[in-house]
Parts: sequence; C-alpha cells; structure tokens
Amino acid sequence: MNETSKLLTIEQLSKGFGGIKAVSELDFFVNQGDILGLIGPNGAGKTTVFNLITGVYKSDYGNIIYSGNNIVDWSPSKIVSSGIARTFQNLRLFKNLTVLDNVKIAFHSEANYNLVSAFFRGGNVRKSEKLILDKAMNLLKIVGLETLASRNAGNLAYGVARKLEIARALALKPKIILLDEPAAGMNPGEINELKELIHLVFEKFGLTIILVEHRMDLVMSICNRIVVLDFGRKIAEGLPWEIQQNEEVLKAYLGEEYRNVKNLKS
Repeated sequence: MNETSKLLTIEQLSKGFGGIKAVSELDFFVNQGDILGLIGPNGAGKTTVFNLITGVYKSDYGNIIYSGNNIVDWSPSKIVSSGIARTFQNLRLFKNLTVLDNVKIAFHSEANYNLVSAFFRGGNVRKSEKLILDKAMNLLKIVGLETLASRNAGNLAYGVARKLEIARALALKPKIILLDEPAAGMNPGEINELKELIHLVFEKFGLTIILVEHRMDLVMSICNRIVVLDFGRKIAEGLPWEIQQNEEVLKAYLGEEYRNVKNLKS
C-alpha cells in the first residue's frame, strides 16, 4: 500500500468509559478517495470512533494520523479547520433559523470583517456577506434545497433535514467527511435520494467519506471498503463481497441471509 495515498490512519486507538472498553486497540486506514463503511452492532463503538477522530473525546491510547499529523491532542475546532467534517446520528440543526442561515453559519470563518465594521456595515461587510450568501445558495442548489432556503429548518421533513446537514458540513470545505447513520429514519425513496446525493458530493467535491450506517443495502452499494467492529474491536476489514461472506461478521452482525450474496457495489 502506498503510504502517500493514506489520508487517515488509526493506530491502536483505545477509549474506555469506566470499566467498559468502547474502542480497543483499533487499527484501520482510509485512503484519499475512499468511501469506507464502518459497520457493526449497536454499541460496537462506531460513533465513539467518530468522536475520537473529531476531538470530542480524547483517546486513552493510540494515534490518529491525518495528512501526516497526529491529531489526538488537537481541539475539535482545529480538527474541523484542518478539513474533517461530520454529521450526527441525531440532527443538530439550528431549528429556529432558516435553511439558508443554517448553511451561512458554517461559513463564519470566511467573514472578512471585524465587529466595528459589522456595526457600520461598510462596503467590505456587504461584499463579504454577498459572497457567503452566494456560496450558501450554491450548496443548497447542489443538494436540491434551494427552493426551501427561506423555510424554517425546524419544519423540514426528516430526509430533507439530513440533506441540509450534509450541505452545512460541505460548507466547512472538508477533505474527509464522517457520515453518522445518515439513512436513519428514512424510507426507501429517501434512501435512494441519499445514495445519489452521496455519489454527487463524492464526485463533485473529491471527498473522502467514512460512513457509519445500519442499512446494509446502502453500505454495500456505495462503499469500496468496509471495516467491521464488535465490542470496540475490529473483527473484519475488506471489500464488500468479502465482508458479506466473512463467518465472524455473519455471526456477529449480518446474519445468514448475506451469505454468498454478490457484491452490490454499482
């Protein structure tokens, strides 16, 4: 494996809560341009891994190497600014703001003016705000929400709100995006739309993606590699068809219905 192609490397990563090991001696890597699936039963440690990568939790042991830097001691804000963005299991939108304002907030670091300038609203302020408005509307257009820009985010249907969360993550200009159960609560039609959206942003923005998801039809159809966790430990890693036939994975998570299923990646 060419080391230069590895965007993110997890080395012996461990995290405990009390006497429970949520993540234990975990190793895996993510190449530039991967769509990596991170799957396993409830309580396997998947979201904990995301929280460790994004600095929400600090590891007890191990390394997180991103673009050649060990980021285990970095603050969440530094990690975000370096190019790692995420969505959450539970939607974290500003429900009292509009769809447009939810995306504009993510561009706050691009505001090229100080508090005094903002108060007097000089030309530089107006120019900066217009640029942010245009960028936010462009992202809403990409995810298909431009006609809902003025709608209150708290009034969105669940699947639509998921799209908004992805748009807001994209506003952070990530190199890698962590999607935490984006299909949770979606119906089959919404899942198909989500699949198309993930493909679109993957290709348009040249992103690397790590996907935590329980919907195996989605995982197997879009991921080029999969890592399987159980009780905080990696029990398998490989191509989708390999995971579908792995005895330990079948026993711990997938079930016998996945045995000898052909690779569903399209």
